[in-house]
Parts: sequence; structure tokens; C-alpha cells
Amino acid sequence: MSASRSLSMAKVSLSAITLAVLTGCASVSFEQNLARVNDEASDFAGGQLSLARNADERKQRADDATRLLGSPLGQKEAVQLALVNSHALQVLLAQGWAESAAAAQGGRIANPVFSYERLVSGDELEITRVLSFGLLDILTLPARQGIAERRIEQSQLKLTGEVLDQVTKVRQAWVRAVAAQQKLTYAQQVYEAAEAGAELARRMQSAGNFNRLNRAREQAFYGDAAARLAAASHEVTSSREEIARLLGLDESQTRMVKLPARLPDLPKQALEPAAVGAMASKARLDIRLAQSALQAAGKAQGLGNLTSFTDIELTALRGTKTDSAAGTRTDSRGYEIGLRLPIFDWGGMQRDAWSARTLAAANQYEATVRAAGSSLRESYSAYRTAYDIARQYRDEIVPVRKVISDENQLRYNGMIIGVFELLADARDQVNTVTSAINAEQQFWLADAALQSSLMGRPMNAPLTVTTSAPSGGSAGH
Repeated sequence: MSASRSLSMAKVSLSAITLAVLTGCASVSFEQNLARVNDEASDFAGGQLSLARNADERKQRADDATRLLGSPLGQKEAVQLALVNSHALQVLLAQGWAESAAAAQGGRIANPVFSYERLVSGDELEITRVLSFGLLDILTLPARQGIAERRIEQSQLKLTGEVLDQVTKVRQAWVRAVAAQQKLTYAQQVYEAAEAGAELARRMQSAGNFNRLNRAREQAFYGDAAARLAAASHEVTSSREEIARLLGLDESQTRMVKLPARLPDLPKQALEPAAVGAMASKARLDIRLAQSALQAAGKAQGLGNLTSFTDIELTALRGTKTDSAAGTRTDSRGYEIGLRLPIFDWGGMQRDAWSARTLAAANQYEATVRAAGSSLRESYSAYRTAYDIARQYRDEIVPVRKVISDENQLRYNGMIIGVFELLADARDQVNTVTSAINAEQQFWLADAALQSSLMGRPMNAPLTVTTSAPSGGSAGH
């Protein structure tokens, strides 16, 4: 093999290696993004996410939504419906794809610039071809790829967290919608009883068997029941519209929603602190996101410290000069290196900015690590307190109130007390039953918030403690 042929093959091999290095940049596809989210969130959400990108996929999503709407919508089914029908989740997937692609773009070098120059002077024709590119971009390519990979990871973790937040909102909205429906049913029963009591009091006063004070008590109870019924009716409308928005339902789909008549029974046992600690993800999303941000900031600072000083541009030149009169042609080759001189700006402010960003990311990581345990303890406290209160209503307060009601019914049957004493007892039961429903609602809201906190997405549900103190009013006779 001749020396010239060996040199030619060496140049080709070097060019191939260079091309492989330059094209081996960080990249990401939508399928990669979706797979990462489903790997992270499928257990929590109980299903798989997909992005509808054509008419067939949109039709499949619509068919799945219709199938789910054909039966009563439990909490799990509500989440499934959100996964296949929520446009808000579709927005998150598309935006996450865009952010990952933008992050991957940062790991690529700028395309070279090719310019062509043609000059004619008398009988002479001069053609110059120029190819220029940033030499520093190539030299720092590994660092740029590392930064891009960290930013891709950040965007994917952020997307996963936003999906978990949306799922938690759906779970809590479902709880509020079912509880509101349950309270409306009871409010209707109370209103009907209060209406009957008020009418009876009016008739008895007209007959002279009832005084004005006792009539006013019954009328006040009736007015209060009417107000509660109106408020409960609006709460049902508001909560159903909230869940419709989160599930991405249109008006016709909203009318198809069938919710259970009541909230699920409380679990037999609450989660113990040790069990919660074991369930808490060791790779919490919030900590991993802060750690990835710190690593990206560190890599970006190292690159920024270098590029803030100068920039280098390498230009390859090839010229051809033709003299038509003399019949001669002359070729010329060469290169040009452009170096930005740090005379007016030494890049000090840029390096300070990179240092500040890294310092902020380091402190953000420490703050996230320290807050993680605190937020989980707060979520568990809300969960356990809500469970204990709801169980107290279930096992103690409501049964005792039923005993009181049964005893008063017996006393009324024995003509020991009158009808209005019986109605006064019914008024006290209203607060007890309403508070019991609220306590169950608080527990299931806290349960959803705790599940989210375990994944590293704290979403504490405010705990509102209600009491069922007797009204203290009684009808005299």
C-alpha cells in the first residue's frame, strides 16, 4: 500500500471518528420521556399515561373515557379517567417533551458556517470557500453533554412531579364531591323534618296549644335547615364541576358522572409511623430534583469559568484563482484562528453569576433534604389525627347519639316527653351527623396528601376539626 493511500485512509478514519464524536450529543425522544414518567408514576397513579398525537389515538382515549363513565366512578376509576381524558395532563406531557428537547439542544454544538465568495477582476476570477466553526464548542463538548443530561433529568423529574400533583388533586376532588353529595342527601332529610315541625308548630299555636317562643324555635330550625340545604346543593355543584375540570369532561360527559352514595369505610387500622417510614421513597422526587439541579449548576459553572474568558473560532479556507488570459489556475489552502481578547471584559461578572447559581442550588438541596422529613411528619400527623377523629365519631359519638335518640323515642312513645322535645333532640343530631361526614372527608383528603408526600410531593391537606356540641335549645311544654 502506498504512503499516499495510507495517508488518505487515515484522514477518512479521522474524519469518521470526528463526525461520530460531534454527532454523539445528548438527545431525548418523546417515548423516552413518557417511559420515564410511567416508570416513576405508574404505581402511584395506578395506570399508564399516553399522549394522543393523531385522530386514532384521540378516538381510543374517547372510547376509554366513555367506558369508565358507564359505571359508578370510584376514586381509582376517577384517576384512570383523568389519565385517558384530562387535557391538562396532555399539556403536561407535551410541555415536558418540549423542555427535555430544549435541554438536549444545549448539549449540541452550533452548526458550522459555510461561505462562498466569487470575485472577478479583469481576466482574473477568484473563488474563495470558507468553513468556520467554534473551536471552543468542540473542545467543551463533553462538558456540554453532561450539563444537557442533567437538565434532561431535571425536566423529566419535574414532569413526573407535576403528574403526581395532578393525580392527588383528582383524588381529593373526588373525596369532596362524594362527601358533598352525602351531605346534600342528609340536608334534604333534615329540611323535610324541619318543614314538618314548623308546620306542626304553626297549627298548634293557631289552636292555642303552643306559645310564641316555642313556635319561633321551630321556625328558626326550619330556616336554618333551608339555608343548609341551599349551601349543600351549591357544594355539590361546585365539587362536581371541580372534578369535571380535573378529568377534562365536557358538558355531556359531566352529566354521565355517577358517584358512589357515600365515602368508603375507614380502614380497620391507620398506618403506623414505622410503616410510613418504610413506605417513604428513598429516592424522593423533591430530593432527586434538587440534587440534579445542584449537579447541573456545578457542571455549568465549570464550563462558564472557561468560556467567560475567551472564545475561539477556527476557519478553514480554500481559494481558487483563475487567469483566463494566461490560462493559469492557482489553488490556495489555509486556516484562520479567531481569538476573542479579554481586554474590556474579563468575564468576572459572568463567573460571579455562575458561582451564585451553584451556591443557590447547594442551599436549595440542603433546604429540600431538611424539609423532606418535616413535611412527611406533618402529613402523617394530619392523617393520623383525621383518622382518630373520624373513628371517634364512628365508634363513640354517633352510636351514643343513636342511643339518646332511641331513648327519647321510647320516652315519647310512653308520653313522658312531647313531640317538640323529640324534635329538639333531632336538631342536636344534625350537627353530629354532619360533623361525622366532615371527619370522614378530612381523613380521605389527608390520606391522599400523605400518599403524595411519600413520593416527595408534599401537598398537606388543612385539618379542620369540627365538634357536635348540643344546640342547647329545647321546646318547653
